[in-house]
Parts: sequence; C-alpha cells; structure tokens
Amino acid sequence: MEQALLVIDAQQELIEGNEKEQGVVQKEKLIETINRVIEKAVEADAGVIFVRDRDVAGGKGEGFQVHNGIKIPEHAVTFDKLATNSFYGTGLIDFLQKEKIGHIVVVGCQTEYCIDTAVRYATVNGMDVTLVADGHSTKDSAVLTGEQIIKHHNQVLHGHYNVDHFSVVRDSDEHIFYPKHDDYRKEYGM
Repeated sequence: MEQALLVIDAQQELIEGNEKEQGVVQKEKLIETINRVIEKAVEADAGVIFVRDRDVAGGKGEGFQVHNGIKIPEHAVTFDKLATNSFYGTGLIDFLQKEKIGHIVVVGCQTEYCIDTAVRYATVNGMDVTLVADGHSTKDSAVLTGEQIIKHHNQVLHGHYNVDHFSVVRDSDEHIFYPKHDDYRKEYGM
C-alpha cells in the first residue's frame, strides 16, 4: 500500500499568531513533532504533501508560507486551499488516487477544523488515516482550551469508522508508517 504524510496548514502566521489572532498551543512541540514525522516519512519512502490555507496572512508573504522551523523535503508537493476541507477544490484527492495512496498520516493545524475534516473526508474516500496524536494543534476557544480540544479529537477520531476505511490515533514515537488498520479489521471482524 502506498502512503503519504499530509501536513495541513502548518503555516508561519497560523502557528505563531499575529496582532489579531493568538498562535496555536504547544507550538514548539508541534514543530519538533512535525519535523520528526517528516523524517519518518522520508525514511519510509512515503510521499510528503503540504496543504496551505490561502486565508492565512491573506495568502501571501512570509506568514502564508510553511513555518520557517519546518524542514520541507525536496520532493514535497504543495496544494493551496480556500476551504476548511483540504480536498475541496485543490486536486489533492485526484493526486492521492493517481498515486494509489491507501494510507495517509496527518499532522498540522487546526485540530477542530482542518484536521478533523481531512481525517473524516479521507476515510470516506478510500483511505485509512493515522492521526499523529502529538502532531496537531489549535488555539483556545471561548469554551475549551487548545489542549482540551486536542485531547477530545484524539479520543473521538481514534477508530472513526466509515464502513471500509477508518482512522487511528498514534503517538509520533510509534512506527506510524507501519499502519495497524488491518490488525484492527481482524480484531473487530471487518
């Protein structure tokens, strides 16, 4: 099975914040984790795909770019989006299908929006998903802290099931490019 790492909205201004918006929680840890997962992807000969949100920093300048602390591999592919859904209007789903990607590993921002949407959308479009538990982040909301939002999504997205494909949540120190989805299928008679 072919696989790829999907790095969503890990952009300078979204991670660091600006004069109007706070940055994401645990940003130093997030950047470190994303870099570690990129290294694992390269070692596993998995594709590396970045998705950038054109709403960040008005879609231009340094704030729009992938965070300067993230090491972008030479062979990485980039898609720009306008919607919360990384697959909407970007050509990403066509690219993944053309490359016969059956497993994606997901990291990036923001947990309750673009990360949640990508995980769910991928499962209904023929892919198993591994969400890296310590590889996504968000901002505090009016109701929950960023840490609470992350913890909640790690719980609800683990085992998120769409008939044939589903998501699991694993820590970055695990062998995330050795998917465990088939083990779960056997265990639960899928």
